[in-house]
Amino acid sequence: MLFRPTHYRAVTPQNRGRFDGFDVLAQVDKWDTVTAGVVLARLALPSMLAFFTVDEVAVATPMLDLLLAQDADPKIPVLELIDARLAAGETDGWHYDDMPEDGQAWRESLAALDGDAHNRCGAGYADLAGEDQARVLQNIQDLSDSGDDWHGWPAGHVWSLWTRYACTAFYSHPWAWNEMGFPGPAYPRGYLNPGVNARESFEIADQHSADPVPFAARVERARRADAALVEGATDG
Repeated sequence: MLFRPTHYRAVTPQNRGRFDGFDVLAQVDKWDTVTAGVVLARLALPSMLAFFTVDEVAVATPMLDLLLAQDADPKIPVLELIDARLAAGETDGWHYDDMPEDGQAWRESLAALDGDAHNRCGAGYADLAGEDQARVLQNIQDLSDSGDDWHGWPAGHVWSLWTRYACTAFYSHPWAWNEMGFPGPAYPRGYLNPGVNARESFEIADQHSADPVPFAARVERARRADAALVEGATDG
């Protein structure tokens, strides 16, 4: 059994989750050695970044926090996971033909995001208030939704780059698994009770009956209403 201090058990991002007390790492001794090593390595990332520059980190850190709504500790170290992946050249094995390869695309798109901050708000992205950072980032998502370009690239392709890497990093981490009640790799343990609402002995029930999808839809409606309000004020 993996030794961990008590305060590192059942950790979830920002201490939020629907499966109170669930700790995927309680199952680590059921995984094969290679799998356990890969997963546990995500909890002990190197302290020094190998790919991003200091200036790029200053832009990417708040941007990734906004994309993933990581507004308080504990946070999954998404930037560090992406940095390690890019430093090792571990891409998705493809990239859009109208964009650079992924590492260069990250560098150029972060520089463009910082440029937008200077043009719209008169300061670098890292120096903006959270609300202004969100609005600069929201503009790119809006361009993506409308199929427009951003700095010569299809905005949707830039948005895809950022969100693909962000989500892959976030959901590869055991803390995210605790949040969603995911019990980790099936090999070699396997599952005996497949099916809707069928749980294994090591799984626990969702603590909330409310479906999160309608809530997410309300958030999206509010976001779009706010964008319309801002646009109306600008036009006026």
